[in-house]
Amino acid sequence: MIKFIKVLCLTCVLGVSAFAQSNTDEYRKNEFYVGYSNQQIDGGGYSTANGFEGAYVRNVHRYFGIKADVSGAYRSSDFEVQGFDATSGNYTYRGSTDSQLYNFLGGVQIKNNASKARFKPFGHVLAGVAVNRYKFSALTCTQGTCPGFVPNQAGSFNTKHFAMAGGGGLDIRINDKIDFRAIQVDYNPIWRGTNVQNNFRFGIGVVFK
Repeated sequence: MIKFIKVLCLTCVLGVSAFAQSNTDEYRKNEFYVGYSNQQIDGGGYSTANGFEGAYVRNVHRYFGIKADVSGAYRSSDFEVQGFDATSGNYTYRGSTDSQLYNFLGGVQIKNNASKARFKPFGHVLAGVAVNRYKFSALTCTQGTCPGFVPNQAGSFNTKHFAMAGGGGLDIRINDKIDFRAIQVDYNPIWRGTNVQNNFRFGIGVVFK
């Protein structure tokens, strides 16, 4: 929670920067973002998952918008299980896992939406649901003579938890219809029961107006 409060303060700073931009009252009402997302997932040490992020903002004021945000991150990994059998000796099973992390979030965005503004720092605070999907393959014998009993078969399971995202970034105007999102950085905590998974999300992409 302390980390999220710090990120919220950063969001406010970015919002103040947005207020300091252009003085024109003309602004775009709708904003669509699509881009690459790099998710740093906290699992006792950080692992990297790659994916996408898409967002829609309905600007109700030059500086404020209501935001809906969806992101997906994907990671595959291989693992080995080693064992010993009195008859067969040492043996090794090999398997693989596929993990998917989706964030379905909504909240507010603070940004100078003036049509002619060149540089547009922004901040947002979002909340919603994180969905994890895990798939694991059946183990295969890769070394030695494995016992007939396989300790793990193929399967999958899903989990859902409360999640938030707080952070911001910088958009750069390309023309009247397109901005380039040079950077976006979010703190993305997920509450898994009494534990908090301290994830981070980085993005780059294009904003359509």
